[in-house]
Order: sequence, then C-alpha cells, then structure tokens
Amino acid sequence: MTTDPPPEPNSASDPAGRPGGARAAFRRWRRTRPFWATVWTGLGGFVIFFLPMAPLGKILQVGVGGIAGMAGGVVLMAMALLMLLLPGQRHSAGVIAVIAGVASFPLSNLGGLFVGMLLSVLGGSMAFAWLPEKPAKRRGRRLRRTGTATEASSAPAASLGSGSV
Repeated sequence: MTTDPPPEPNSASDPAGRPGGARAAFRRWRRTRPFWATVWTGLGGFVIFFLPMAPLGKILQVGVGGIAGMAGGVVLMAMALLMLLLPGQRHSAGVIAVIAGVASFPLSNLGGLFVGMLLSVLGGSMAFAWLPEKPAKRRGRRLRRTGTATEASSAPAASLGSGSV
C-alpha cells in the first residue's frame, strides 16, 4: 500500500489550489465595471482616430475633417478608459461617448465609415445602462417574513369579517 504525494500546484492555480485563479480573478474584476461598454467605445474611438491617419501634409490638406476625427477618437478612447477605471462615472462618460460618436458622423469621414460611430454609440449606451451586480438574495429569510406577514394580516381580517355580519 503506497501513497502518492499530493499533486504539485500548477502555475494556473490560485493560492487556495483552485485551477484558473487568474481567470476567475479577472472575471470578478470585470463584473465590477462596464467592461464590454469600454471595449466597444474604445474600438469605436480607435476606428475614428486611425481612419483619417495619414502623413501630416495630407491631414493639413484635409483640414477640419482630419483633425476633428483625431480629436473625436482621442475623446472616445479617453471615455473608454474613464468607464473602465472609474465605473461610478459611467453615466457622464457614456453620454459623452454617444455625443462624440454621433458628432463624428459629419466631422470625420462619416463617423469612421459608420463603423466607429456605431461602435461608440453602442458602447456609450451600454455604459449608461450598466448596473453593478447585486448580491444574491437569501430565499430562506424572505419566506419567513412572508409567512409571518400573512399570518398577522389574516387574523384582523378574519375578526373584522365575523364581527360585521
């Protein structure tokens, strides 16, 4: 009868020995902020920023369209970082992202050929609508409250009904 030594913990496990600790930690962190809104807003800003990118002489010839596109893209990428790092400011960042995305349509190559505009409007609206997860409610406690509340409310109703007839 031989006993095997315990398995060596691999690099993908956390200190408690559960596999995938880094991935689980990232998932917990990601759920505390509007992650996908940040991804879409940043991608929209990236498209709007880099679509008019050309040598400096071409940007100066293009004029306001090239410079406004670059400024709009920078604003959108900054709003994406703001949403990610400060989730409490998601409402104002989402509104600014939607406004900058819609403003990129006339100012910058049709809003990054519609792709950047749609991505930034999608991300900004997702950020505005995002709510942090609430802890799960305990079912046992709620059942006890409803049981006592129905018993207390049914007793006076029964006595009133019998006395008025």
